[in-house]
Amino acid sequence: MRLLTKLLAPLIFWLAYGLFRSRLLRNSRRKHDFVMKLFRFAADNDCRRALSVYGHLLHFRGDGIANRIQGALYLERAADKGDAKACYQLGRICEQGFEHRFPVNNARALHYYRRAAALRHPLALRRLIEVYRDGALGQAPDSAEASRWEAMIAPV
Repeated sequence: MRLLTKLLAPLIFWLAYGLFRSRLLRNSRRKHDFVMKLFRFAADNDCRRALSVYGHLLHFRGDGIANRIQGALYLERAADKGDAKACYQLGRICEQGFEHRFPVNNARALHYYRRAAALRHPLALRRLIEVYRDGALGQAPDSAEASRWEAMIAPV
């Protein structure tokens, strides 16, 4: 049964995402609650995209601290599975800190920015260029490293 739910999770995610983006019943609370349950089901069954989207919705749009912390935990799982957007978002969370669960941690922020930049996330690339150009996040200024990351966003 567990294998079946893991196999269905990506399909459930795409159904939820389609409903979420749909104009049908745009302001319906029932639709919102249903879609969030679908996202949670897919995320709880390790669908990487669901972890990222649901985590983002909870952390950045959720009500209350508990939902925001839970969203950051989902983002952490998505980042650890290689989702570029989640890596960038988790880098920001670690850089700025959030509640007791995510204290400011420059080394961790840098780790997730690097992962996101390696996956060519444009905001992560720009942040790493700033970090190495200006010497932020505990790093000494390093123009060679800044140029290396800058080369990744230059048009091919």
